[in-house]
Amino acid sequence: MFFYVGLSLLIIHEMDAIRCKEWRLFPGLSLLNDKLGFMVFTIAHIPLFVWLLHGLSKAGNDAFITGLNYFFVIHFGLHLLFLMHKKNEFKDWFSWIFISGAAACGLVNIFIY
Repeated sequence: MFFYVGLSLLIIHEMDAIRCKEWRLFPGLSLLNDKLGFMVFTIAHIPLFVWLLHGLSKAGNDAFITGLNYFFVIHFGLHLLFLMHKKNEFKDWFSWIFISGAAACGLVNIFIY
């Protein structure tokens, strides 16, 4: 259950990432204007979500789920690393509930399994 809560929080975070213009933090994408950056960032999530859903649909996906749990924690660390980036808009409690909540769920799942 913790995994699915963490995954849900990460997916909501990706929706929030559009609001916060996360593409501005990525090398390459940060060079694009906001309209094009939004489009590329959004479209890039299609293959990511296909890969995610495909990985979850396969039998014996324990290693995949474990990897995602570690990613939830690493993702939190990356957001801490970029916290002071001048274009970082993930500053409010609303955004950090999703980021830290996914990491917390990932940690719990890592230690439970």
